[in-house]
Amino acid sequence: MANFDNLKLEKGMYASSKGFSKILEELDPSENYQGTPLANLDAFQRQLKRFDIKVSGKNSDIVEKFFQTSDSSALFPEYVARAVRQGMEEADVLPGIIAATTQINGLDYRSIASVPAEDDKELKVVAEGAEIPQTVIKTQENLVTLRKRGRMLVSSYEAVKYQRLDLFTVMLRQIGAYIARSQLKDAVDVLINGDGNSNAAEILNVKTPDTLAYGDLISFWNSFSPYRLSTVIASKELTEKLLNMDEFKDAAAGLNFQGTGKMITPLGAELITSASVPGDTLIGLDKACALELVEAGGIVTEYDKLIDRQLERAAVTYTFGFSKIFPEASKVLTV
Repeated sequence: MANFDNLKLEKGMYASSKGFSKILEELDPSENYQGTPLANLDAFQRQLKRFDIKVSGKNSDIVEKFFQTSDSSALFPEYVARAVRQGMEEADVLPGIIAATTQINGLDYRSIASVPAEDDKELKVVAEGAEIPQTVIKTQENLVTLRKRGRMLVSSYEAVKYQRLDLFTVMLRQIGAYIARSQLKDAVDVLINGDGNSNAAEILNVKTPDTLAYGDLISFWNSFSPYRLSTVIASKELTEKLLNMDEFKDAAAGLNFQGTGKMITPLGAELITSASVPGDTLIGLDKACALELVEAGGIVTEYDKLIDRQLERAAVTYTFGFSKIFPEASKVLTV
């Protein structure tokens, strides 16, 4: 078994493209702890145990606990990144709209796409000796646009060193929540306007101007064939109209909404409300094949400043972008 108590931790571990956590796992593989009391901990969590640092709960330690030794101080940037990531996951609705996630180490990425013709969307009988129909997959003409989102930690070490980590984690999780909302905003923009490769969403209009009727939703749902309308992203105004539809007030939908707070549409799609969607717009998509999330490096911290306790201007950033996979798998309904 690897001895996690004797690992030498240093800031240089953050400079690797693998990241701090992966370096730790290579030095101290979690598989070596199967069947032991430490089996449910990853390499970073074992280091917290090594230095007896409690980051949550009413008995959590103070921030200063990280800086008792040079080794333990090297854990602080990873703690910050994980707390921010936790906030992103708690506020994250992307699993309802993302078909695939691609992680890259650089800033240049060209995705692939397929735009099948109507005749290509079904598998026909192939006669003996006849040519088999083709599905063409090609790289996109333009690179995926990546954006860096983040926040600056502005505080003196003296101001936070005696604060409990449980409370400090709440502050960091809020940064993650801000990033998650920015992600959704960028995803909405790509779904509506495209990713720069001439693939803006098809726009459908309601039958009666300024009025959203159940018949419009049926027509919208039917327009997705052979794709499936699995997710609807609506503005607050249109969400209110949807919730007030008689068809939405059936017993099953009402019990689900009142009991869990999870909204569904009468068409069975997941309903996401976002202020990023224009007030007269409703976005529909097949989450299984509409959108790709591209991540460049995950959560990045200015580890030098954090380890050296220079919190006055320490940035926490996340670089990402979105690309359409099947353009016809997302459409827009305007009222």
